[in-house]
Amino acid sequence: MVRRQQPDSLRQRARYVFDRTLARSTGALLGWLAVCCLVVVVPVSTLLVWTDPAAPRSLSERLLAVWRTSAETLRLGGVTGAPLRMLLSVFLGLIALLCVSTLVGVITTGLGDRLEELRRGRSTVLERGHAVVLGWSDQVFTLVGEMVAAQAGRMRGAVAVLAERDSTVMASELNTVLGSTRGVRVVCRTGAPTDPAALTLLSPAAAHSLLVVPGDDDAANAEVVRTLLALRSLLGAEAGPPVVAAVRDERFLAAARLAAGPRGVVLDVESTTARLLVQAARHPGLAGALRDLLDLAGAELHVIRAPDALGLTFAEISLRYDRACAVGFLTAGGRALLTPAREARMGPGDRLIVVAEDDRPALRTPEDAAVDLTVMPDPVPRERRPSKTLLLGWNRRAPLIVDLLGRTARQGSQLHVVSGPDDGPGPGSLAEDMRITVAHHKGEPTLPHTLRTLDLFGYDSVIALGPDAGPERPRPDDDTLLTLLALSALEEETGRALPVVAELSDHRSLPLAPLGPMSAAVVRGELTSLVMARISQSTGMAAVFEELLTARGGALALRPARHYVLPGRAASFATVVVSALRHGECAIGYRADDGGAASLDTGVRLAPGRSERRVWAAGDHVLVVAAPDEEPRSPEASPDGRGTLLGRLPESRRDPGSAPAPGSVDE
Repeated sequence: MVRRQQPDSLRQRARYVFDRTLARSTGALLGWLAVCCLVVVVPVSTLLVWTDPAAPRSLSERLLAVWRTSAETLRLGGVTGAPLRMLLSVFLGLIALLCVSTLVGVITTGLGDRLEELRRGRSTVLERGHAVVLGWSDQVFTLVGEMVAAQAGRMRGAVAVLAERDSTVMASELNTVLGSTRGVRVVCRTGAPTDPAALTLLSPAAAHSLLVVPGDDDAANAEVVRTLLALRSLLGAEAGPPVVAAVRDERFLAAARLAAGPRGVVLDVESTTARLLVQAARHPGLAGALRDLLDLAGAELHVIRAPDALGLTFAEISLRYDRACAVGFLTAGGRALLTPAREARMGPGDRLIVVAEDDRPALRTPEDAAVDLTVMPDPVPRERRPSKTLLLGWNRRAPLIVDLLGRTARQGSQLHVVSGPDDGPGPGSLAEDMRITVAHHKGEPTLPHTLRTLDLFGYDSVIALGPDAGPERPRPDDDTLLTLLALSALEEETGRALPVVAELSDHRSLPLAPLGPMSAAVVRGELTSLVMARISQSTGMAAVFEELLTARGGALALRPARHYVLPGRAASFATVVVSALRHGECAIGYRADDGGAASLDTGVRLAPGRSERRVWAAGDHVLVVAAPDEEPRSPEASPDGRGTLLGRLPESRRDPGSAPAPGSVDE
């Protein structure tokens, strides 16, 4: 049965006519405004006149009084007399109202635009020696935090950020994540980093360092190259402060290096993340130790001038400082030599690479604890056996991980990849001289039944990867968290721990990750941000990280303390340093076994005092910089720099007699 439509009410029809009239033009809106004003003003004015005891008695005079009251209220004048005079008075009042309204509108609009411009940050940053960050991504929070820590001791420390975002939003997000900036001003400006006119807002020529951050979209790598070209056009190819940039695709490395010029250093985010994942998979607990080594909280790497150590051997220098662990030399030619021979001497122009809390370490006093040779075990050759690694998931960094494992693992090692049917290593994608056997198992790593079909506890290490971010997967960490949750459930069922290292793309996912006692998580881009911050403060660190984070140089490792000190014996850390030198390694810290279920990713103590004595337990570990186990393949050490982490190292631009830049420790 069809219901009869109810007739429209008078109110509905009036509302429809009113809305339709308003939609016609501005004149219709003004007309309705005038009608509404008259409907209110005229009756009220009439009521005021008729209730006034002093009002005239005649009707005509009362109507004139109503007119004068209404005209004064609407600022139309109160002229009486002939109708023509009254019309002219109304006309002049309307003109005056229009002029005043226009003037108020112009002033309001201009003032609003000016306030909006100030709010968006369009004024020039009048700072000197400040750090400039160009671009926006999740890396910005780590990078700005490190730059704030680096400039905390300066009188007028400042960090300026330029990105195509609202400056107040950027400032609010940075303030939320960083909290107190310890007196360092963080200035945000809105503009395109690829526009030279926008770059001038940050006074880049007066800055101490320039850092270019890749975004999260598909055009991020091209934007980095355009930003480097904009800096080149503004400052020139040779002059200006050092530039440190990063790209997410190695195909843009060559172009970025050319655009950065001789004063620039370009890092590959994907390669850096892959190398850290491989190193952390081989040595549980190494990811946290490396973060502690790179950030500016506590002890970190420094390149220092040590004229008092000139001509001394590396073994003598290793015991010369109380709270500084020597790890190598930076030669006068700019080459970093990590874990040199004990007999190697420091030559003229060489600088010392140390791990210390500051760049002025104190000398060891004679009262410090002596080296006890009786607690050192006899050095025995370490036999590296073939490894068995499980790779759960697949993304853009997975081929780099497979290549790194294939070039650095022992002959006969195995790598099992579990991923979807459309992912995984394809036919012909592996190099012919790979030292590992790669097997691909099709399955979804996030499903528990897929993991139950694997012999999980038969693997030496497990690497969990999430998919690449895209329109269909805006949050790739969700898959990684599901995989970690399934692995954690299996650990609880069996009561055994799995050595898992997981890759995360968002730092906010780190507190959510269910990590076991032998598990660690690497936030993609975090390590790159720390390296960028360190190189921007000291260009000599570029060569150090080139050696530390590539297969051809020294590598970080957590070794059992029993390799250096007999378990249950008391010894000073100086004894551990000497014992590590006998193994061709440099001891830079240790991790004590607390007997609990704490994660191996925490608790590493860097650069302890040489005189510090303790009883070394069987579960303690020593953090060392070890020499490479074997020679890498030729692409890694190619002379043109291809396949390296940093691409190109900056050349020296400062005269020997000039003053060092603010915050630098290598000049």
